[in-house]
Amino acid sequence: MLVDTGAWYAVADVSDRHHEEARRFYSARAPEDRFVTTDLIVAETWALLSSHLGRPAAVTFWETLRATRTPILTLEPVDLEAAWHIVHAFPDQAFSFVDCTTFALMERVGIDEAFAFDAHFLVYRFGPSRQRALLRFPR
Repeated sequence: MLVDTGAWYAVADVSDRHHEEARRFYSARAPEDRFVTTDLIVAETWALLSSHLGRPAAVTFWETLRATRTPILTLEPVDLEAAWHIVHAFPDQAFSFVDCTTFALMERVGIDEAFAFDAHFLVYRFGPSRQRALLRFPR
């Protein structure tokens, strides 16, 4: 299951509107699921935590990734090309660069579940004729 920036942030920030739900989900699922994230999500989360909660919160986030040995998947050139096509396949959506590259990477490695609060994970479609949907948790 891929963990998106919004989920990481919600777990860390007690004032976030999704904090309790995120904390409960993470606590319940972390022991049984293999969470993964991407290099760009880590960078985006670090920037968000650092700017809103301070550098110590960002360092704690990174320490947690290291302590839990959360795999950090890295983008490949093929993901950038696929992300470019995603941008053009969904012209009516405000998918960010990180969204598009994340969707491309997820499709390439076969991940169809995400711990996220971003509605774009509900909108994005992939596979033949873009008929498959990602599963976003918590529901």
